[in-house]
Amino acid sequence: MTRRDFFIRGSGGLGVAALAQLLRAGSTAHGGQPGFPNFPARAKRVIYLFQSGGPSQYELFDYKPRLKQFAGTDLPDSVRQGQRLTGMSASQSSFPVVPSKFAFAQHGESGAWISELLPYTAKVADQLAFIKTVNTEEINHDPAATMAQTGFRLGGRPSMGAWISYGIGCETDNLPAFVVMISNSGGGQPLYDRLWGSAFLPSKYQGVKFRSGKDPVLYLSNPSGFTTDNRRTYLDELAQLNQASYQDYGDPEINARISQYEMAFRMQASVPELADISKEPQHVFDLYGEDARKPGTFAANCLVARRLAERGVRFIQLYHRDWDHHGNLPVDLPKRCKDVDQASAGLILDLKERGMLDDTLVIWGGEFGRTVYCQGHLTATDYGRDHHGRCFTMWLAGGGVKPGITFGETDDYGYNIVRDGVHVHDLQATILYSLGIDHLRLTYKFQGREFRLTDVGGRVVKDVLT
Repeated sequence: MTRRDFFIRGSGGLGVAALAQLLRAGSTAHGGQPGFPNFPARAKRVIYLFQSGGPSQYELFDYKPRLKQFAGTDLPDSVRQGQRLTGMSASQSSFPVVPSKFAFAQHGESGAWISELLPYTAKVADQLAFIKTVNTEEINHDPAATMAQTGFRLGGRPSMGAWISYGIGCETDNLPAFVVMISNSGGGQPLYDRLWGSAFLPSKYQGVKFRSGKDPVLYLSNPSGFTTDNRRTYLDELAQLNQASYQDYGDPEINARISQYEMAFRMQASVPELADISKEPQHVFDLYGEDARKPGTFAANCLVARRLAERGVRFIQLYHRDWDHHGNLPVDLPKRCKDVDQASAGLILDLKERGMLDDTLVIWGGEFGRTVYCQGHLTATDYGRDHHGRCFTMWLAGGGVKPGITFGETDDYGYNIVRDGVHVHDLQATILYSLGIDHLRLTYKFQGREFRLTDVGGRVVKDVLT
């Protein structure tokens, strides 16, 4: 035996022993890293309601009454400040300002300004913290969404859910730490698996995609004639082969593969029960809306998200697409709002009624916002807006967030930040902080460098936390 063989086999023996302990312990199979959380956490879990495409802050949350005075006038150069434009509006000869055609009103004791398009969200205004100055350097969908979800504009970095499950693990051994669901919204920008991937982290930390329909997870059910006992015997034999391979090669992904097989076996019992919402009482469907009875809708996914949160899943990511309104905004935006408004508010109320909102952080927003000027030809009844990353609105709720506040201010055009800007990395650092994680300490060494979710930036926005 060579010196190299000795160390590989020695580490393999230790790895197998540790793996056996993991499989016996069950609840530590998705355990976090030593020393994490770094301090007492405000939240135990996250539900991220990602609105892919870029919802318009002008029509939803950032009320700008003075825009009516500027309607149809060209956006001043002093406001635009030479901002980099997308290829869709860079060739325009003018940039006419367009005010929202939808009415706004103040709601709750907090007096939050919310559009008539979100009547249910308005009812829970006092539970929400609106951040009106989220910003990113990205102006196109894929790099902006990749930045929002992984902390870097290019693919190849772990997603936020992967970082969190790597850092602090999961509260259950019967479901993954990180689950992803995509609404059947019918259109919009593509969503790539890397947005919930683990990149260079061990693959067991990647998000598990749940689908609508009979089998939420592909290939989870046993084939016809193949019993649970057959499956158990098969996995035991396969584990022995994988353990032998680990002893020879020392590849940690082999142990991750064994762990994933064991998780899939446990999910055969847990997932069907989780996905069966037929026993939910009528008052729950009244909260989320009747769409919650239709598998694959945003409302149904919100209800399943609450059920996942109850069962100990750490990070639950929902995607809803088709918010990219370059034209026909007055017609198409209300449709997207109707998709998500009642269910988003229902999720907040449902969590609160169950005593779970205090330790569940809920996030709502997209990869960027929209421009104050019209893209294309402005008419009396139709307009569209291009991408805008300088400032846009997101809301947070629960998980140690101050309820009923509005943070940050934009100028009269809603185009630039006046005070309290929150970069995407700042938002990510704040999310980690609510979970008891110091974003500077949650790192992973890869190719000679220590990587982290917030790359080389990020600060915790403590003013939005209790």
